[in-house]
Amino acid sequence: MSMSVRTRFALRTMALDGLCLLIAGGLVSMYLFGTWLPWESPVLVPRFNPRPMVGLLIAGVMGGSWLSIRLVERTFPRPSYPRAFTAVAFALLLVATTSFFLRTYYSGRYTILTLAGWLILALLHRSVRRQTRWEENLVVITDEKGLADDLADSPHANVVEIHDPQGEPPAHSLPPGTILVLDLRAALSDGMARFVSSSTMAGFDVRALSNVYEEHTGRSPLVHLAEGWEISVPLERRAPYAPFKRVIETLLVAITSPIWLLLGAITWAVIRLDSPGPPIFRQPRVGRNGEPFTMYKFRTMVEGADDDGPMFTALDDPRITRVGRFLRATRLDEIPQLWNVLKGEVAIVGPRAEQVAFAQQFEILIPFYRYRHLVRPGITGWAQVNSGYADDLEDTIVKLTYDLYYVRHMTPWLDLAIIWKTLETVFARRGAR
Repeated sequence: MSMSVRTRFALRTMALDGLCLLIAGGLVSMYLFGTWLPWESPVLVPRFNPRPMVGLLIAGVMGGSWLSIRLVERTFPRPSYPRAFTAVAFALLLVATTSFFLRTYYSGRYTILTLAGWLILALLHRSVRRQTRWEENLVVITDEKGLADDLADSPHANVVEIHDPQGEPPAHSLPPGTILVLDLRAALSDGMARFVSSSTMAGFDVRALSNVYEEHTGRSPLVHLAEGWEISVPLERRAPYAPFKRVIETLLVAITSPIWLLLGAITWAVIRLDSPGPPIFRQPRVGRNGEPFTMYKFRTMVEGADDDGPMFTALDDPRITRVGRFLRATRLDEIPQLWNVLKGEVAIVGPRAEQVAFAQQFEILIPFYRYRHLVRPGITGWAQVNSGYADDLEDTIVKLTYDLYYVRHMTPWLDLAIIWKTLETVFARRGAR
């Protein structure tokens, strides 16, 4: 099987970042010490050993480059300028702190100038690589037109052809580099089965449609689920991460409590002055394994907004207060949910906690909806950062495909990517209603 686009992206990025570091480090060493390698300097070596500092610098830049790649979306990456700055920050922190505790030689000028030179070169090669189209050429065999259309709409998939599994096979061989995407649920005609077999023997990359769909869209195709074990079994394999995730999130909330308590107090006072009613909004929501719990948020609507029963929030909903619009746009209304995190009812990252009445309705209307409740609901999540506000059944189904993807692939790296995208979303003031 050929190397994936994501793997090639990671290897190329790290290789180019390493080359940029060698160039920047050599030039700075020549400028400061008169030699391409600091440990060959006749002035520096008798007094100091620069090798640990250079080694830490290499480890920091390459580690930061790798970390920034892992923070990229789980689908297909693209060279990113902000993540180059992430690598610089990680490298500077590693070199400075490790040199301090180990008492090894540390040159601030060499470190800063090398990282500055590396950053310029790294931004340059990212700028060049951003001009290249990032896509895979796909020939798809399926009768699920909706999945094929979703693939065609994804930015990094070039769907060259779509064939009926029961139809006649293509009269030509696949172009070099093309990936044959096969719907494993479909029954193949004899001719199509021979075509697939011949393509495999010829060395073409043949992949399952469900896997390719997840890679390119970040969603789990509902029509490819049989009994739901496709969701629960991968989650069971990641069971050791669940308690670790709980501990880390609890510690994070506890450590940052002075910040969010101050913001919460200010927000509480502003809501109190803006409109009548209690600043804290309480509502039953569905938690892990379908267990209800009371969720806390800052009130963003007028008092009694839900007296007529639960309703979706409409665009420019008149029930939202002036302060409420700002709180929703900045996500400050979510601060009280940190108490739910400390209580173990909510995670920082997970599917959105749905209202009880809506959840009961969706479980009847939407297959596999209850499987999103296999994990704790979250303040932010994969569906929230990839899809807009859901205000009808169709949008809810789309969000469910993202939620089930998260349940299947829940890892520390996916959680970090979601937190990163959440920050980008908040600063861009997107997605709130």
